[in-house]
This record gives sequence, structure tokens and C-alpha cells, in this order.
Amino acid sequence: MKKIWEKIKSIFKDPEIKRKIYFTLFIFLAFRIFAFLPVPAIDLSRLRSLFSSNQFLSLLDIFSGGTLINFSVMALGLNPYINASIVLQLLTVMIPSLEQLSKEGEYGRHKINQYTRFLTAPLTIIQSVGIFILLKNQNIIGALSPLEFFSFIFTMVAGTFILVWFGELISEYGMGNGISLLILAGIVGRLPVTLSKTASIFNREMIFNALIFVALAIIVIASIVFINEAIRKIPVYYAKRIKGNRLYQGAANFLPLKLNQAGVIPIIFAVSFVLFPQLIGNFLVSLKNANMASIGRFLVNFFSPSGFFYNFFYFVLVIGFTYFYTIVVFNPQKISEEIQKHGGFIPGIRPGPATKRYLENILYKITSVGAVFLGVIAILPVLMSKITGVTSLVIGGTGILIVVSVILETFKTVEAQLVMRNYDKFIK
Repeated sequence: MKKIWEKIKSIFKDPEIKRKIYFTLFIFLAFRIFAFLPVPAIDLSRLRSLFSSNQFLSLLDIFSGGTLINFSVMALGLNPYINASIVLQLLTVMIPSLEQLSKEGEYGRHKINQYTRFLTAPLTIIQSVGIFILLKNQNIIGALSPLEFFSFIFTMVAGTFILVWFGELISEYGMGNGISLLILAGIVGRLPVTLSKTASIFNREMIFNALIFVALAIIVIASIVFINEAIRKIPVYYAKRIKGNRLYQGAANFLPLKLNQAGVIPIIFAVSFVLFPQLIGNFLVSLKNANMASIGRFLVNFFSPSGFFYNFFYFVLVIGFTYFYTIVVFNPQKISEEIQKHGGFIPGIRPGPATKRYLENILYKITSVGAVFLGVIAILPVLMSKITGVTSLVIGGTGILIVVSVILETFKTVEAQLVMRNYDKFIK
């Protein structure tokens, strides 16, 4: 505890780190203010009644940070941007020119981010129109003139892009990944509301179940921390070599392979996809065409957040995106070439293609463990609710995954900044 307190004090002693933290908190404050700035012409009482009777919409509201139930100018949240990022990452793997662009350092990342924003615009418009039709069919929004309709759509698009801008500001001037931190802020912002709803339904008979729930939640958090911090160390030896007129001595080092290379990204991607069938279903249910409405009811029931197929689909998506993102962020071919280029080798493994195959084999094995763990943790809250009877916190599992992972990554970023600022102390 003393070491933690000393580290916190050292953080706030550094003016640059302190400035970044204060800037991040300021953006959080601006985000929460926008979350309570409603769009005109919305019947909020009917909207909240609809959310209370629809588990899917309540789930969406958690990830929007309460902007959806208040139907603020940021009601769509970061969903369009996340969907655009998924599409761009898939295209980067499939299209050679984009793959080459992604390897061009800062310029390549800037161009891909620009393409992502371009793609976000049409996706935001499509989702805005879908939300408008859904609200109109539920009599939550009245008849609008063409000018009012376009104003509504423009407000939704502007709100999403302001939120994306906030995320980029945090990434550039704040502390950590801006998009992930805004998702974290949204989930934490709605946590008091979720807990108060849960507390209101408790009675004496449920106290034991609640204690079981809390104990399992602590175990889940500890397991997430363990998996995020677990690494496989691959030993790498470097032979003596001459470069110019200098002789470089041999050295031993290790290549750290994380059990969960992809971090929180697979969870965010999977949530964006797993909610899509329910979104389509809720849209079709409101149509006057009987066939379309029946298809919508089938999708709503088939992909119910507490149902088997929703959770199975979610489980598979988490595993799939974990493998996909790991392949994107960790390239065994490039790593093996770098090791060979600097005169290194893995004991018992020939440099070059053999090293590449060895790294791929190790990577797939440890990723399998990490992917299955993330998938199990993602659906565990539903199982917990069946066991304990506490149903109002079913949506907490994915939120816990995101919150814990983002906090861990942010602390690592802060610690790296501290090491960089105090590097002189380590070389004395």
C-alpha cells in the first residue's frame, strides 16, 4: 500500500503527467455534460419506459454511457466509429495497398485514421436514420418537417464526430487511448444507476445470492488482471558481432509474448457485431409488413441478451476477433527477420523461416488460452445471473472486461511516462 501511495505522489509531482491527467479529466467532464444535452422533439418519458422494458436497449445505453436513454446529441456514441475501424482493419489485411500504407509509420496511421473518419460518416447517417424510424414507430418522436428531419440527422452525426474528436484529443494530449477511455467513462458513468436499480430489488432472501455474486465478481476481476499480465518469455541470444570499427559483445534477452496480445479490442469489436441482429430485429418489428415484423420478432427472441444463441455468438466472436487482432498486431515474419538482422537466434531454432514457424506455433497456443478465457468471461455474467438470481447486473460482464483492461493499460502508460521522465535516476 505504501508503494502504491508513493507512486501516486510521484505521478502528481511530475508537471507533464499531471497536465495530461487533468486534460483527460476535463474531456471526461465535457463528455458527461454532452451526455445530458437532449435532442429536441424527443418524448423522454416514453423513451425511458421503452428502455426499461427492453433489455437490448438497456445494454446499448450502458455502452453509450447514458447518452442513449437521455437521447443526447451523442446518442449514437462511438459505435459508428468502432464499426468503421473494424471494416478498415479487415480491408488492411485483404488489400495490399492498405497493408503497405499501414507500415509507413506515422504517415500511414494518419491516412488510415482519415479513411476511418470518412467511413464513419455514412455509417453514422445510416444508424441515425434507423434510430429515427424506430423512435417514430414507437411514437417517441412526432412528425418532423424535412428541415427538422435533416437537422435531427445532422445533430446525430455531429455528436458522434465530436465524441471521436474528444477521443483523439485524449490520445494526443491526454493519458492513454482516447477511444477506450471514453468507453470506460461511459460505463463507469452508468454504474451508479445500475447499482441503485439492483439495490432496489434486493430483499433478505437475496443477500446470500448477492454475496456469491460479489465473490464471483472479485474472482473474475482477479482472473482478468492475471490473464492481461501473463507473458511467455522466449529466450533470444545475440552473438558477438563487428559493426564498423566496434566489437559488440554477445547478449541474452527474451521476447515477451502476452497471453492476451489483443487487449480489450476483441471485446469492443465483438459487442459491436453481436448487437447488430437485435438492432435489425427491433427495426423490423416496428414495420407494418407482417412478414418483416415476424422476421424482426424472430431476431429479437433468437438473439436475446440472456438467451443461448446470443451468448454463443458472442463467445465465438470474441475468440475470432482475438485471433484476428493478434495476427494484425504481432507479425512473426517481421519479428524473425529483425532477430536475424541483429545477429540473434532462439536456442535450438534455426534463424529465418524456422524461427517464424516456431513463433507462430507458440503464438497460436497462448492465444488459444487467452481467447477462450475472454470468451468464457464474456458470457459468465449470464451464468452467474442464473445461479444467483441477480438479473439486473447481467450486462456487467463485458463492462468489467473493458473497465479492467483499459485501467491496466492506462496505468502501464502512466508508468512508462514516469520511467521516461525519471530515466536519469536509473543510469546514475
